[in-house]
Amino acid sequence: MHCEARGNPPPTYRWYINQTEVDAETDYRYSFIEGNLIITNASEMTDYGKYQCKAENSFGTVLSREAFLQFAYLSAFSSKTRGGVSVREGQGVVLMCAPPPHSPEILYSWVFNEFPSFVAEDSRRFISQDTGNLYISKVQPSDVGSYICLVKNTVTNERVLSPPTPLTLKTDGVMGEYEPKIEVHFPTSVLAAKGVTVRLECFSLGNPVPTITWRKINGNIPKKARLRKSQAVLEIPNIQLEDSGTYECKAENPRGGTAFKGHLQVYTLPQWVRMINDTQMDSGEKLQWECKAMGRPRPTYRWLRNGLPLTSEGRLEVVHGEVTIHKVQPVDSGMYQCVAENKYGVIYSNAELKILASAPVFVHNPMRVIATLGKDISLECKPRASPKPRIMWKRGNRRIQPTKRIMLLRNNTLRIVNSSRADEGNYVCQAENHLGSAEMTAILWVKDAMRVELSPRKVEVTVGESVVLSCKATHDTSLEVAFQWFFNLKPINFQQDGAHFEYIQTVRARQSSTVDLMIRNILLKHAGRYGCRAQTSADTVAAEAELLVRGPPGPPGVVIVEEITDTTATLSWTRGLDNHSPIRTYNLQARSPFSLGWQTVRTDPDPVTGDMESAMAVDLNPWVEYEFRVVASNAIGTGDPSAFSRGVRTKEAVPSVAPANVSGGNGRRHELVISWEPVSEEFQNGEGFGYIVAFRANGTRGWKEKMVTSADSTTYKYRDETFPPLTPFEVKVGVYNNKGDGPFSKVVIIHSAEGEPREAPSDMKVYSISSSEIRVTWKPPNPGPGRPQGYEVSYWKDMEQEESGKKQRTVKNETSLVLTGLEGNSLYLITVKGFNKIGQGPATAAVTAKTKKAPPAQPPTNLMWIQEGNNVSLSWDPVKANDNESDVIGYKVLIKQEGRGHNQVTRTINPSTMLSLPEGGTYIIEVRALSEGGEGAVRSQVRVVTSSGVRAKSNQCSLHFLSQTLTCTALVLLLLVP
Repeated sequence: MHCEARGNPPPTYRWYINQTEVDAETDYRYSFIEGNLIITNASEMTDYGKYQCKAENSFGTVLSREAFLQFAYLSAFSSKTRGGVSVREGQGVVLMCAPPPHSPEILYSWVFNEFPSFVAEDSRRFISQDTGNLYISKVQPSDVGSYICLVKNTVTNERVLSPPTPLTLKTDGVMGEYEPKIEVHFPTSVLAAKGVTVRLECFSLGNPVPTITWRKINGNIPKKARLRKSQAVLEIPNIQLEDSGTYECKAENPRGGTAFKGHLQVYTLPQWVRMINDTQMDSGEKLQWECKAMGRPRPTYRWLRNGLPLTSEGRLEVVHGEVTIHKVQPVDSGMYQCVAENKYGVIYSNAELKILASAPVFVHNPMRVIATLGKDISLECKPRASPKPRIMWKRGNRRIQPTKRIMLLRNNTLRIVNSSRADEGNYVCQAENHLGSAEMTAILWVKDAMRVELSPRKVEVTVGESVVLSCKATHDTSLEVAFQWFFNLKPINFQQDGAHFEYIQTVRARQSSTVDLMIRNILLKHAGRYGCRAQTSADTVAAEAELLVRGPPGPPGVVIVEEITDTTATLSWTRGLDNHSPIRTYNLQARSPFSLGWQTVRTDPDPVTGDMESAMAVDLNPWVEYEFRVVASNAIGTGDPSAFSRGVRTKEAVPSVAPANVSGGNGRRHELVISWEPVSEEFQNGEGFGYIVAFRANGTRGWKEKMVTSADSTTYKYRDETFPPLTPFEVKVGVYNNKGDGPFSKVVIIHSAEGEPREAPSDMKVYSISSSEIRVTWKPPNPGPGRPQGYEVSYWKDMEQEESGKKQRTVKNETSLVLTGLEGNSLYLITVKGFNKIGQGPATAAVTAKTKKAPPAQPPTNLMWIQEGNNVSLSWDPVKANDNESDVIGYKVLIKQEGRGHNQVTRTINPSTMLSLPEGGTYIIEVRALSEGGEGAVRSQVRVVTSSGVRAKSNQCSLHFLSQTLTCTALVLLLLVP
């Protein structure tokens, strides 16, 4: 996994798998080379999932995009013999491939009789790359033979063959002509990424062989599209948003035709429209960053600072794609990331915010390095500095020049290859930039390599026994050594597993150190490989030993189902290994599509002793497919289970479980809606399962019974216009199957439906508020059945169709609503209707309303102001509205005092006003026009500093350049002060 980040100092890296940090010290399979993660002997069990890299240095942290690692594989087909298929000549047939487990996609082809004779596709024969099945629309005598499905993994190129499927012709006649039947087609909804190639399949059986045609509903099929496989495949390359729509394939022959429709929708990954850039600022300034991306669906935004989520707090404001920091401080320095994402992708925009610069500084000085003789040495030089300093390495008073054995890497690390005793000594790294310089001394010692011995290397024990493993490290006398024990490559937690593992520290000799691992009360799970890792400041060395454990029995042999009834199954098996301890009992377990894994079943006899090889499982459910397995136990414990038996189905019986939670209500007027929880297939006890719905009006005698033949049904609706709303009924629901009728549920009372609203709201009124808003009010309909639970307001522009308009719903039963986002000076038609959870009621007659004209776009110009003490006289040129704008009815003057949140507003009908500023300070004054359509634009501002005894006059000074405005004011004041 490659990860590279630019930074100064050079960044360090961390990797995360499924949000868990990778620790290369505790798992030898992981290693790092700079930012790259290397996985040795990668496996799906431990390495499958999402990966993300984190890069950081002293200036901040950034996260990489996520990468997903999956493993390609292709299992073998089941070796079970496939049954033959026999059809009449002229009849259509589908041969099932049933591919084995695989990842990722596979390619399908079919072999006829023997490899490499492949089935050729034409208008009569088609191989679906979605299902893998072979479809023959009209079978001919030449089609008789053996068919083999061949699948190929697109990544590994591995191929496997299925068992053969024989195809034969029946001898009882030839199939007559019949109309087409579409057997394979694309989904009703197809999602595709912009730019990919979309492949839509459609193939039909029929006699004569049908012809396939394609069309796009309400549009034309793209010119770039191609028809493949005798028009059974529509292929659209480089799919674009305009290619979205509903596509139809049609199959026809002289006997008739049939069609299928599906919708193709194109999505796009987020793409940047505006990104953030590196910024350097002084303390106290205001930072504003905005990022913007486009995509379908529309992306959402989140912000990160140094890899952590950023939310609004204090000086920090985060709103969607915008972040603002008021009065930045050195603590705000770091790496910022704007993340835009939708359900199909994530993109990152990175920028550094730098507040301060600094001369080079070394955090660790001096640096002491102990290395192993003959190995490579890396002396790092990582000063904190900005800008990037110049680096020079020295030994003594001489500058180090690169050689074949001594190299200066790009990250300023001094690398010494094949170290020797002569390399010992002091090395100086000198760093310098325009702000200063600093030095760091690295003191290097070179020591002999360490050796580690673990004994015994291989040992066998019985469950419950104890064993001692001894680890001896021979090392340099001047070095301290630390030991760590591992079990199957994972560190042993002596606190958590203290009941079984004990760390024993022995006395250190002159040139060696020894530690022991005591394993007490050994269990089967303790079998495996044990590692001892010895570590000094110069070297790390490990050794391994293998522990074998004797224990509970092995799995019994093949389990066979000898006899099956509706509630019992007679099983037989063969004995497995007893692992040197006689088998005492067997435990029979069963699994069905309805069980949570394997469950122990009752047996006859009970218990099943160790000398038996058959028993009967009892109390099973009728008409359920079971698999069985057997587990053996001895004095040491319980062993692994046997392989499970073939699946067998118990025989049918009358249902014994009634539906639960019978209830109802709702529905449309004159409807009685009855609902229940469906009986699980586990308790249906046979084929032909259905429900008997019985009901009668409260107080009557005779029951009405209706049959519901679908086992998955949960609702029955009975309609009778003679009974009024909310009529009470007695209701019960029973069950039946081909074996007979089962029990009914308890009788419950259910009321008929209240229905949807029956009347439209009344007294509807509309008011134009501004150029973009209209208020709508109404009164609810008269009380009665079908009470509204809310209201829906529909509105559309004049000269447009109602169907193209927009809708807004109220919160609960509010009887007013403000429509926003409307176009100015436009005529709208508006209706209101009530709704509840049953449906919608009738709408009011459409009422028209016209929005006001837009406010003037031209701001006040030629601002003039005269200051005398704390009083300011302000005037400007009148604003004239255009024909398509609202007339000016006055002006709004906004006064803001710097450093305070309170604003003062003055309104006037004249193009002038007198302001009194009671408090000393700095004020900013804005002027804008007022109209029925709203407030006009503002362009100019006046900045006033109040002080007594000063009279000043100034022409317009735009605040587009704040420093220029302040300079202009200061100069005028200076000239007029006596």
